[in-house]
Amino acid sequence: MSQEKFNTLRIHAGYNLKDHNFASSVPIYQTAAFGLENTKTADQIVTGKLANRYDYSRDGNPTVRVFEKRIAELDGGVDAVAVGSGMAAISYTILNVAENGGRIIAPKNIYGSSLDEFRTFFPKFGIHFDFVDDINDAATVKALIGDDTKAIYVESVANPSTEIADLEQLAKIAHAAQIPLIVDNTFPTPYLLQPIAHGADVVIYSSTKGINGHGNVVSGIVVDSGKFNWDNPKFPQFKEPEFILGNGELPTQANFADKFGAQAFSKRLRMKYLRLLGAVLEPVDAYLILLGLETISERLDREVASATKIACWLKQNPHVKRVFYSGIEADNPLVKQYFPRGVGSILSFELAGNLQNVANLIDHVKVFTYLPNIGDSRSLIVNPTRTTHREIPEAIRKSQGLNDQVLRLSIGLEDVDDLITDLDQAIDAAFESEK
Repeated sequence: MSQEKFNTLRIHAGYNLKDHNFASSVPIYQTAAFGLENTKTADQIVTGKLANRYDYSRDGNPTVRVFEKRIAELDGGVDAVAVGSGMAAISYTILNVAENGGRIIAPKNIYGSSLDEFRTFFPKFGIHFDFVDDINDAATVKALIGDDTKAIYVESVANPSTEIADLEQLAKIAHAAQIPLIVDNTFPTPYLLQPIAHGADVVIYSSTKGINGHGNVVSGIVVDSGKFNWDNPKFPQFKEPEFILGNGELPTQANFADKFGAQAFSKRLRMKYLRLLGAVLEPVDAYLILLGLETISERLDREVASATKIACWLKQNPHVKRVFYSGIEADNPLVKQYFPRGVGSILSFELAGNLQNVANLIDHVKVFTYLPNIGDSRSLIVNPTRTTHREIPEAIRKSQGLNDQVLRLSIGLEDVDDLITDLDQAIDAAFESEK
């Protein structure tokens, strides 16, 4: 791993000018395929023996590869695999871990599409989930682990409640059971939290969000810590003989665990899931993400400061019943332990009144945009139960304090005083008829 610090790596990691005609900015390799030169070189390329050479952009692309290597370095991983969306990153990760069936422990307070997939989709393929109300309840998590448990999955900062997962405690539980800890770190990004440093084995991002930061790309990425031993009876797929690994028809073929060691997870995810299922990230999209990534520190510093100020203001508003932003919880030890720079740019609040008040507020914002995304340079507002979390059954939503009166904010780069003024007038308008 490089010894440079974060703010140097976000600009330079994964890119060698000499390999790209000394271009100062990462070139866009907008091509479907690459010339193989000659038969000897072709054989080396297709068997993965020749570094920095490519054959087909579904298998690998130089622009995308810079993005993968940069995120891997920023997060302290051995490698990363970029894909076409955050949901593809989640799906491929779960399949790579548990394709033979089994159970995964996860909290209920996660992104709506993730919970929907875990509840209704993966069980059809023999992958079942044990859901907990509080992922930091160590006794409950330990009690759920059985012989067929394949992983613990968690969001580092929950969507939209911003509850913080105790990663070090969860890592100890997972590793004692010889299973990996999978962390969706979308909200904080690698700038605010590096889960691998706290015991995570696989880290997932919707890089659509804060990593890119400009709302112009849909993308995802999976980071492999390289620290989990996949040569484990729970994960036989990593020891299966693989025809594609270069030994052809020989009786004894290579397997991912033996051939790639610390990179077994990321290599298998790339060669079996990305290559065969095909949720490829486009090179233009990778280029746009790299541009956004260059300003991640400045963006997040400003957005966190604004989110904190807005959360404190909302707590004093008489029409706000509750604010969900762990960053202002002075007595929360997990904030100090994991988030010295802040928990991120996302917060939520429960508005008093009824659905009409919520609708009135949304209809009267002028600076905030009513849009179901997060991590944009523009400030966004959304009502989760009608949009991003509509797939979640009401009973589960209520158990997590997520009702129809909750609004989620993604704080952008506008002047914070303008954002507060906008919320103030919109809240006033929401209750105007009651004056």
